[in-house]
Amino acid sequence: MAWSQDEERMLLQIERHLTDEDPRLAARLESFNERVQRKERGRRKRRVRGDRSLVGSPRRATIIIMISWMLIATLIAMLLVLVLRHEAAAALPL
Repeated sequence: MAWSQDEERMLLQIERHLTDEDPRLAARLESFNERVQRKERGRRKRRVRGDRSLVGSPRRATIIIMISWMLIATLIAMLLVLVLRHEAAAALPL
């Protein structure tokens, strides 16, 4: 979303005032902004190259969740089979 001309003008005035009032704070903020921009550029480059090592990849998370559900279902099925076999064995006359 683009800023209006009035908003741009007000932001420039605030920036000039801040730089005049507290140059150290202005330098820190500028340094912070540069670091954030470098980090964002790095993320975009990884996405463009197709790097799948990004933390929180939706595909990876989906696979992990599916495998977890399959393991839980297998465990429940095994327990059910064991219980039914035990009941069947207990019902046999000795």
